[in-house]
Amino acid sequence: MAQKYMAPGPHVLLVEDNPAYVLLVREAFEDSKAHCTLSVARDGREALDFVHRCGNFRDAKRPDLILLDLNLPRIDGYEVLSRLKADEAFREIPVVILTTSQSLEDVHKAYSLAANCYVCKPLALDEFFKLMKALQEFWLERVRFPGARG
Repeated sequence: MAQKYMAPGPHVLLVEDNPAYVLLVREAFEDSKAHCTLSVARDGREALDFVHRCGNFRDAKRPDLILLDLNLPRIDGYEVLSRLKADEAFREIPVVILTTSQSLEDVHKAYSLAANCYVCKPLALDEFFKLMKALQEFWLERVRFPGARG
């Protein structure tokens, strides 16, 4: 079941099956100046249910940004990305691929499916937190989302 860290501001959906990365991202967001809501889907099926507000997610808030791993159980990240970008209702939601894969083939495939950004997870903990800070500063403090008011 998706979990949330609630705060005012943008709503981010993290789609990640590795509990260690979920913990690291949650920690990075809690320490951030970018006040946001962080929800977590632990596989591709759960991510699609979340955005479609199905099953346990009837009351889910539409995400402003999706951080998507590629290697997911049940439905992989490529299929999630493909379905989101093929659906007019979700096409405008920016999707950042956040993965361990450095494969050029994966990069090309993600962009061909309309990913907005492709980022490799660093192995070093300090580098991971630097990356999360940079993502937050850009996507949560600088970017204006389609549903934004004001």
